[in-house]
Amino acid sequence: MDTINEVKMLAAKKGITMTSIAKYLSEKSGKKYTIDGLSKKLRADTIRYSEMKLIAEALDYELIFKEK
Repeated sequence: MDTINEVKMLAAKKGITMTSIAKYLSEKSGKKYTIDGLSKKLRADTIRYSEMKLIAEALDYELIFKEK
């Protein structure tokens, strides 16, 4: 599954819109995020790890690394 669809799926499970995720990123980072800009980054896989951490936080998840 690609990044944008995975984020959308997790957001749908939580009842959170991509617009509210973009707003959360803007508030927490101090940078301007729009739904279009966020979607483009997710689709192109150009999103930074720090941004993914904020997205996870907005969805009440955490990013973790674990051994296989």
